Amino acid sequence: MINLPTTLDGLYINGQWSAGREHLRVINPATEALLTTVNGGDEFAVEHAVTAAAAAFKDWSKTTGAERAAILRNIANGVRNGREHLMNLQSSNNGKPLFEAAIDVDDVIATFEYYAELAEGLDAQRDMNVPLPSDDFSARLRREPCGVVGLIVPWNFPMVTTAWKLAPALAAGCCVVLKPSEVTPLPELELAAIIAESGLPEGVFNLVCGTGLAVGAPLSADPRIAKISFTGSNAVGVQVMQRAAETVKGVSLELGGKSSLLVLEDADLELAVELACGGGFFNAGQMCSATSRVLVADELADEFLARLQQRAQAIRVADPFEADVEMGALVNQAQYQRVLGHIDRGLSAGARLVCGGNRPAHLPRGFFLQPTVFTEVPLDSALWCEEIFGPVLCVRSFSSEAEAIALANDSQFGLVASVVTRNAEAAERVANALQAGLVWLNAPQVIFPQTAWGGYKQSSIGRELGPWGLAAFQEIKHVIRAV
Repeated sequence: MINLPTTLDGLYINGQWSAGREHLRVINPATEALLTTVNGGDEFAVEHAVTAAAAAFKDWSKTTGAERAAILRNIANGVRNGREHLMNLQSSNNGKPLFEAAIDVDDVIATFEYYAELAEGLDAQRDMNVPLPSDDFSARLRREPCGVVGLIVPWNFPMVTTAWKLAPALAAGCCVVLKPSEVTPLPELELAAIIAESGLPEGVFNLVCGTGLAVGAPLSADPRIAKISFTGSNAVGVQVMQRAAETVKGVSLELGGKSSLLVLEDADLELAVELACGGGFFNAGQMCSATSRVLVADELADEFLARLQQRAQAIRVADPFEADVEMGALVNQAQYQRVLGHIDRGLSAGARLVCGGNRPAHLPRGFFLQPTVFTEVPLDSALWCEEIFGPVLCVRSFSSEAEAIALANDSQFGLVASVVTRNAEAAERVANALQAGLVWLNAPQVIFPQTAWGGYKQSSIGRELGPWGLAAFQEIKHVIRAV
């Protein structure tokens, strides 16, 4: 557990900490106790932060990739040195078990280290000759930082989504104004403290805690912001895009998902059940990548459902700091009630509840919910079509590979998918047919900084991670000269 002051400064602007005028109550979702109050900002704090970033960009954009790489490695080392404290902050503020928080912190370290490597390679790529069909002209390509960028991140993976945006933005030479979620600001505040000791010049990185209305909206609309990168719900993503459109700035959006896990007729059932539980119940199902629609071949459906029910009911739901916990709490009261509402509407629509759907009897306080499994879910119900963001799986059988692919692709989203089969050819064939940005074959939801993150349809605009994440914060300039 952690001990915190009763109030925390929620603004880090131009290298200085200060208190904003908005008071954000930060709650422990496992106990419903007040952790602290963060004094966050408003449109005036955003104005101050963007001004500082714009001033710092003049010099920061001229630094070498090697200079930026050194600072990114300092940040990675700072996170590594503070690993245990950051894990505790994650679990206390978000409700996830400590072992999940450890995965998150390690991902942050890996992301900053990866973009340090890419930053070192930028110096050789800054001016590259471009072959032309004419000897009368020469051309060169320049990759330049796009400017001051606004980063708006969600509450389900504190620091992780920040690292996925912040590390490539800094590597590219951009200056940053970060808005963390007002629900889980504590890990980002600690990350900001680490960044403050990394050697980064004042004004390059700025943080403004606050609500979407008070901070996110003016940040998205500020004409000096060259690009907004947002991760969150589709509804808010639309609002961000509308605000950004007023000044025609660049936008990257990482939004929702309603992904499928396909269990083909020759699948290893034990593996399939474990992957279904991991895809549906990790982080209490609060993942845009949750494979909450489980499609199972007719031949395996009954046995799979029986095994899944047994495994789901055995999952240990408990306080995130208990040693044997497998699933923690949902992030807050609003999310808890939202998921319960989905469950109630699913029952009203005729879905059959296999297990779960209620608060665990041994946990009278906290936003805890049993792992929940439905079957016989109507294809037009919200339970099947909409992102729930909670520990709820819907299971449906299929009679052919073509039907499974059609069911999986019948969605407004296209973020990820998983396939379980012993047939390597079938695995590749199905993966190629699925409309998703990332497909796992017989694998848990492992993510590497080297591979892209993002999806088709309404799941994303743009990609994060890999070289694509770096390119998202670069402008392309060609210079053509007469010889």
